[in-house]
Amino acid sequence: MATIYDFTVKTREGKDLPLSDLKGKVLLIVNTATGCGFTPQYEGLEKLYETYHDQGFEILDFPCNQFGSQAPGTIEEIHNFCQLKYDTQFDQLEKIEVNGDQADPLYVFLKTEQPDDPKPTGMKNRVAMTAISKMPGVSKEKGFIKWNFTKFLVDRDGNIVHRFGPTDQPELIEAEVKKLI
Repeated sequence: MATIYDFTVKTREGKDLPLSDLKGKVLLIVNTATGCGFTPQYEGLEKLYETYHDQGFEILDFPCNQFGSQAPGTIEEIHNFCQLKYDTQFDQLEKIEVNGDQADPLYVFLKTEQPDDPKPTGMKNRVAMTAISKMPGVSKEKGFIKWNFTKFLVDRDGNIVHRFGPTDQPELIEAEVKKLI
C-alpha cells in the first residue's frame, strides 16, 4: 500500500524532491493559481508558514493552470509574483496538473485517500462553490479537484488527515495544524 512518502515531486528548479525527505513534518499540500479570486489566500498561507515552520510545518505549493487558465506564465514568473505580492517564504514546486490523464501521481493518491471536498460553510462560500461547479471543465466525478486552492493536510506520520476546499481560508486550517504540531 502506497504512502505519501513513496512519491517524488519536482522543485521549481526541476530537481527531484522525495517526500520521504519530509518525514516527521506536518505538510499542507495545495494547488494554487496567481490569477484566481482565491489567490489572496497566499497571505494566510504565508502567515501559517511563518508561525509554524520552525515547529516542523511545510507548505507544498503546486501551481496549476487547469482551472480557467489562472496560473499562466513560467514557474519562475509565478515564484516572483508570490514573493513580490505576498512575500512568500515557502517555495513553489513544479507546475502540475491535478486532474485528468496528466494528473501528477501525488494528486492521484491524495484524491484517492481524501476524495471529497467538505461542504462549504457560510452563504458566500456556498454560492462561490455552486458557481464554480457550473463552470466548463469542472468535473462532478468523485475525488476530482474542483478548483484552485484545494488543500490537503498531512500529519507527521504521513497520513492525509483532512481535505479542505478552495473556499476554506488558511485561518480555518490553523486550528487543525495546531493539533498536529
